[in-house]
Amino acid sequence: MANTSRFPLHESVFNGNLRQVSALLRSHDVTEKDIHGNTPLHLAVILGHKECVHLLLAHGAPVKVKNAQGWTPLAEAISYGERQTITSLLRKLKQQSRESLEDKRPQLIQALRDLGDFYLELKWDFQSWVPLVSRMLPSDICKVHKKGSCIRVDSTLVDFNDMKWQRGDLTFIFNGDARQSKSLVVIDNELKVYQWIRPDDNESEIEDEVDILMSSDIVTATMSTKPITFTRAQSGWLFREDKSEMVGPFSADFYIVNGMMIESRKRREHLTDEDVQKNKAVMDSFSKGTVVEGSIESHRRTSLPPPVQNGVSWENYINAPPKHPPVLGRQILYKESRKGVKATVAMSDEFPLTVEELLNVLEVITPFKHFNKLREFVEMKLPTGFPVKIDIPVLPTITARITFQEFQNDFEIPSSLFYTPRNYKEDPNRFPDL
Repeated sequence: MANTSRFPLHESVFNGNLRQVSALLRSHDVTEKDIHGNTPLHLAVILGHKECVHLLLAHGAPVKVKNAQGWTPLAEAISYGERQTITSLLRKLKQQSRESLEDKRPQLIQALRDLGDFYLELKWDFQSWVPLVSRMLPSDICKVHKKGSCIRVDSTLVDFNDMKWQRGDLTFIFNGDARQSKSLVVIDNELKVYQWIRPDDNESEIEDEVDILMSSDIVTATMSTKPITFTRAQSGWLFREDKSEMVGPFSADFYIVNGMMIESRKRREHLTDEDVQKNKAVMDSFSKGTVVEGSIESHRRTSLPPPVQNGVSWENYINAPPKHPPVLGRQILYKESRKGVKATVAMSDEFPLTVEELLNVLEVITPFKHFNKLREFVEMKLPTGFPVKIDIPVLPTITARITFQEFQNDFEIPSSLFYTPRNYKEDPNRFPDL
């Protein structure tokens, strides 16, 4: 039998003893995990102890942390279905993400200053083995200017939302010398408007996001990179040899990435049959190369009835086999899939940037969501050199090819590139997702 008093804060939360939780928070670590990988916040959410949830959040309980089953407190809150709790966790998650980025800001800006000024072009080509989908997919040349602690990114590929690729003529500018509220701006050059990316969140946007969470599968998808290996790609028919080619002006060695897996896990115990059918229709239409326009619900999703209490005691919970806790909340409807994905990479020793320097640039431009997979990929332990060409999966049926096709660092970059044109007007609602 486990020592049931080994996790006193967890036990107090489990029993909903608010006074004891408040007292223990003065001396116990709010981030500690129990034998099942749950933090006190996980338990408060799963058991529907709202007062404990708010008290733990006020004391900085982390929202992004996963338990042994791979679920965050936000995922568990969506399963439980209490709208106010989901909203509180989502708001706190955004706040904690901002604070984390702000903590890293001084080192990030210094790293940019230490990096020489340059102009860089990335070409994006999206491809699919589904013929009709392949016709819908865009390509784009993304232009990056870097000077001092400033970065400018010009792109015509805006985002991927609601099963549609959004095109435009956008400029994104980061100014490390400006105060936080004026350091990030997105410019729509077609409409001649701009929007500051501010740290605060619009209340109606959060409520919209809660509606989406409550009506969608709870999904956690990870690109598993632990077992991967790299082998040299081969070329030639009769006489096979290691493949080396020019990528733009850079000589590169090509590698095949072996053992990369996309692990997807879904839960839907909180969804109605209507939700499931609607979500399936959208995904089916996309896989056939068509788009179904979803009807936008004008009403807010209401909280679900709480799950039936199943009488599990703290002793039952803490003495269960580690990482296999009894069901405390709603009975889980769960589906897991693992799929091997093909990826190739061309590494060059001639490229003037290092992978670490590229990661500092990508850290700044994360509001462009299609850079996230690129950042995940280059964080892997790659072969020596710089990844001048990468083929990586971004969705189960879609692969992105990213080519670093040009790099210049031998000319003066004008400072005027990093300012918003004077004849452009501010539109704080142009980019609702940012």
